[in-house]
Amino acid sequence: MPRQAAELGALAVSRIATAGYHAVGGVAGLYLQVLPTRGRTWILRADIGGRRREMGLGGYPSVTLSGAREAARGARDLIRAGIDPIDRARAAKARLTVTSTQSGWTFRQAGEAYVATHEAGWKNAKHRAQWSSTLAAYVYPVVGDLGVDAVGLSHVMDILTPIWTTKTETARRVRGRLEAVLDWAATRELRSGPNPARWKGHLDKLLADPSKVSRVRHHRALPIDDMPGFIARLGEVWGVGARALLFGILTAGRSGETRGAAWGEMDVARGTWTVPAERMKGGRVHRAALSSAALALLGVPGKPDDLVFPAASGGTLSEMTLTKVLRDMKVDAVPHGFRSTFRDWAAERTEHANELAEMALAHAVGSKVEAAYRRGDLFARRVGLMNDWAVFCGLGR
Repeated sequence: MPRQAAELGALAVSRIATAGYHAVGGVAGLYLQVLPTRGRTWILRADIGGRRREMGLGGYPSVTLSGAREAARGARDLIRAGIDPIDRARAAKARLTVTSTQSGWTFRQAGEAYVATHEAGWKNAKHRAQWSSTLAAYVYPVVGDLGVDAVGLSHVMDILTPIWTTKTETARRVRGRLEAVLDWAATRELRSGPNPARWKGHLDKLLADPSKVSRVRHHRALPIDDMPGFIARLGEVWGVGARALLFGILTAGRSGETRGAAWGEMDVARGTWTVPAERMKGGRVHRAALSSAALALLGVPGKPDDLVFPAASGGTLSEMTLTKVLRDMKVDAVPHGFRSTFRDWAAERTEHANELAEMALAHAVGSKVEAAYRRGDLFARRVGLMNDWAVFCGLGR
């Protein structure tokens, strides 16, 4: 396998203009090829069957950096499973010569139409990107150019079998998306008959239950008693990544919420951070309580649209920036794991009510009926909780 290059961001990739092959990192062997005509295309170089091969993954920017990486990972999954992804794609195209389509729609067209008509209702940009990237990586190489009315069980199995036991969670999502697109096509009268991607009473007879294939892997978290020492060490680390990580820990926020935080969301006078619904996993506005330690990290406010923790390029910090801080410190944890540490601390070391910690984590609390009757967010009590958390971490008073 070729040596993996440094991982470039979307902005750096957009600035590549010199003709030739440019490694973009993230997946070994993934290159952006800039043609003499200034056209740009994605190339995956890999050893397949003992030979060095090049596989085209689509043009840039039609296929985004994240989409290219997802497609490259999918191709490498096939190679590890003993399947030649290039031959597989050619075979899929060859099937078109013997498979007729009555509707005139290919699966790719149906998939793109489904995304276009549903993305407005999806809660965040990441979810929209994942929909398109998983179809591009795992589905379109097999049935993208096939008539949507011609997609059958054999095609579905060709898509799912190579990744069902090696990338189970991704495979589960791919199956669901396959089913959704084919249901959409049936409703539009572009195909007829049972959905070959349905699970109950169909694929569940052919594929293992996902819950039994792979156990849920929890985010690696730091033990409660290690937190004060870790926070002291983190305070000595220079850089915006370390500050963002610490702010996320002190607010029990998710990494994406912290990295995307803008000054317009901060009310320093009231000690609140209001995260808009479109940036929240649950799709609801979240008001986080800021302890004095968290407020001290903010520094001098910028313009409302400016990021609180911007990357050196001026854009949003990557998840890897925060992860790298932990790796450099040789800490066996991930940024999201500190939410678990916070939750364990609140339950095991304090007398604070369970619902306070759940609200601090922006989790749904209680039943729908209970939530309907609870008008407040217990903010004043959550201020006490977050100040106690800062004190425990060695930063409050």
